[in-house]
Amino acid sequence: MNKKQRIAEENEVLINLWHQSQAGDSLAFCQLVDKQYRTLFNYACNFTSDREFIKDAIQDLMIHIWERRQNIQIQFVTIYFLRALRNQLMQEFRRNNSSHPLLDIDEASHVSDYQTIETEIERNELLNENQVKVRCAIEELPRRQKEAVFLKYFEGMDNEQIADLMQVNRQSVANLLFKAISALKQHIHPISNLLLLCLTFPF
Repeated sequence: MNKKQRIAEENEVLINLWHQSQAGDSLAFCQLVDKQYRTLFNYACNFTSDREFIKDAIQDLMIHIWERRQNIQIQFVTIYFLRALRNQLMQEFRRNNSSHPLLDIDEASHVSDYQTIETEIERNELLNENQVKVRCAIEELPRRQKEAVFLKYFEGMDNEQIADLMQVNRQSVANLLFKAISALKQHIHPISNLLLLCLTFPF
């Protein structure tokens, strides 16, 4: 089974849980949140290193979604949740920028995303002595490039889905990914073959 097939099957499971949640099944919603939490948390790490802030934001978002569940129509659960979290983070950043100086969605940042990279590499059994070099190279990317790489190669989204989530056009996504891959190859050359193994989808 390739990754796209796995993602489609996972979405079917999530959709079933969502429909149960809409019918008022709080246990199904808890299961849905549990399945999405790691992805949401790791995605938010592209924007801020404030882990407590991220936890609070996700909790507030889940309460909001539960309260509005009957009026929400979802086709792809992960994409919907990521988009909702992104919008919420942006609103929080604008309201609390003075009290959260680390939160800056317009400037490139160098936020550690070790947990995300480590989890994915472990999943694909690619742990070896060059792992740290790969992680550090990804960490050095500008935030928007890093976000695009996360969505493309670790969440399996296509460019159109990424464009919709990041609110840019498809060409901008292609440009971000091209620049990111070019930078990564330069940073970790001569171990680019390992990078290509880690980034399992073709560009």
